[in-house]
Amino acid sequence: MNDVGLAEEVNDFSDLDLGVLDLTSEEFALEEVDLHIQENLGDELVKQALQEGVDLRQYSKQIEADLQQVENESIQDYIKESQNIASLHNQITACDTILERMEDMLSGFQSALGSISLEIQNLQEQSIAMNIKLKNRQAVRGELSQFVDEMAVPESMIHHILETPVTERKFLEQLHELNHKINFVKEQSFKEALACRDVQDVLEKLKIKAIAKIREYLLQKINHFKKPMTNYQVPQNALLKSRFFYEFLLGNERHVAKEVRDEYVDTMSKMKFSYFKGYTNRLMKLQYDEVADKDDLMGVEDNAKKGFFSSKASLKNRSTIFTIGNRNSVLTTDLEAPIIVPHAAQKAETKHTFESLFRSQHYALVDNSCREYLFICDFFMVSGNSAQDLFNSIMGKTLSMFLKHMDVYSSECFDSIAVYLCIHIIFRFQLMMHKRAVPALDKYWETMLEMLWPRFLYILELNISSIRDTDPQKLGSVDYRPHYITRRYAEFSGALVSLNETFPDERVNHCLARLQMEVENFILRLAAEFPQRREQLIFLINNYDMMLSVITERTAEDSREGESFRKLLQERTQEFIEEILSPYFGGMITFVKEAEAAVEKGQAEQMKYQEQRIQKLVRDFVGQWKQAIESVNQEVMKSFTNFKNGTSILQGALTQLIQYYHRFKEVLSKPPFKTMAVRSQLINIHHIMVEVKKYKPNF
Repeated sequence: MNDVGLAEEVNDFSDLDLGVLDLTSEEFALEEVDLHIQENLGDELVKQALQEGVDLRQYSKQIEADLQQVENESIQDYIKESQNIASLHNQITACDTILERMEDMLSGFQSALGSISLEIQNLQEQSIAMNIKLKNRQAVRGELSQFVDEMAVPESMIHHILETPVTERKFLEQLHELNHKINFVKEQSFKEALACRDVQDVLEKLKIKAIAKIREYLLQKINHFKKPMTNYQVPQNALLKSRFFYEFLLGNERHVAKEVRDEYVDTMSKMKFSYFKGYTNRLMKLQYDEVADKDDLMGVEDNAKKGFFSSKASLKNRSTIFTIGNRNSVLTTDLEAPIIVPHAAQKAETKHTFESLFRSQHYALVDNSCREYLFICDFFMVSGNSAQDLFNSIMGKTLSMFLKHMDVYSSECFDSIAVYLCIHIIFRFQLMMHKRAVPALDKYWETMLEMLWPRFLYILELNISSIRDTDPQKLGSVDYRPHYITRRYAEFSGALVSLNETFPDERVNHCLARLQMEVENFILRLAAEFPQRREQLIFLINNYDMMLSVITERTAEDSREGESFRKLLQERTQEFIEEILSPYFGGMITFVKEAEAAVEKGQAEQMKYQEQRIQKLVRDFVGQWKQAIESVNQEVMKSFTNFKNGTSILQGALTQLIQYYHRFKEVLSKPPFKTMAVRSQLINIHHIMVEVKKYKPNF
């Protein structure tokens, strides 16, 4: 705190000590004074003065004198600087005047800016209004210009519609433009546009002229289909190039469009029917002269019909009904082969199976139907049920003729493989048409299958019944070789199973299972004609082996029929091995089985009194084992028609012999036989194995 402040505070305290304080002041003033005193008492100088005991009144006077001196000095300073102060006052006054003028100028400038802003806003509003007017005028101008262009009929259009041939491009271009103007005027007439009255008469006359020229042209093109030996694809392609002609007729004169369509349907219906009827009649003359009849069944005796099932040259002009051979080529390599040309085949004196003729006939149908369906969808602009109805109008008579022909054939057919091949041809052609997105023949395929499936199953039932009803005693003498009926079955079953793998059907599997059961029973009945069990086993093994070989060759390894005959063959082979070893080694085999059973039951001691029997068995074996092996070899080789199967059976028999001999030695090495002296006469098993290896095949 400075000296002046301190003096003032001392004076304040002096006034208080002298009682100058106005005691009659308001309570609020007293509180303020008291607060002021408390604040001053907190000052450091006041605290120091009070602590030193300074006389405040004297101190106050000193301070007052100092203040007076300072005041006087300040006055002298102001007097000395009076000129500067006056000059400063004048400058301040001048600046104030200048600032006042600037304020007036800025106020004027602000007013001017306000006016400019209003003018800019007005200009902006005028610009927006002008822009809107410009856009509206441009839009009206564009619409009006387009309206005038589309409404006006140029001289070039009139000239080309009246004079230019319909085959030229200029006519087609002007026809497109005419169609557009007709539709535009029709649309504007609904809006009551007055300008339509000026051009309606001209457009109507041009339309009538164009329709007349188009009608004449299309009917002329359709008449080209009536020419003999016509390739229908050529005039159809020509019509497709003029598809807009029909579209113009359809949009402007429906009765003329209907006339054109009806003429096409009538013409093509007659031409297709005539073509396919003639082709079918000529094609069926190429079928084999001799076909299967009701007597050509699997279980029928092979006497008069013997040549029919053989593979001799007599088959050149007839088909076989139990062996598929290369007949399934109609489903693979020949499926999409060129159709059979009847006059060329007749000239070459070539005959065909029915399924081959069926394939050719229906491949022609598929090709024509796909082309026809796609054409009518494209040219007549139809789809779905409308396209199907139009297609049926064209191909209906032809399809009915095909169905009638198949009905006659199937009612007299007894060749089940041919019928089944026809069924699978239908499956593949139906799939082919679906890939081409042509469903036109779906109903026809279903009807055809409804006709063929019952006939196929009926023929299968006849064959099953023929096997079941066959009397083995009426078949004449039977030898060990595979029977011709089982060979028929093997070829037939392999054919059907291989075909059924591509499009499986449970009905076929069921019939084949029944047929297999009847064939197995037939083989057992036939085997019963042999008096000895060994002969029966040889017959069964030869037949099972033949059927397994044929079926395995035709079908997959894990087919149900193959597994069944493989199991039967293994069982009968094992039984035959026991039978063929029995005459030479039966005593040893019986002893081994008895001894092993006794050892297993703990009754081996009961057999210790059979030393003489054992001695005889050992001596017999030692004396004749080589000769016995040779006898077994000769008997096996002459008993089985399949050399590979006979070799396999021989190896199985010799292996079984080694196993029995090994077990025989094992039994003799245990109590109570190991002390017998005859054990020293036993041949080393390795000598037997060396001898057996001589009969091992080299392939």
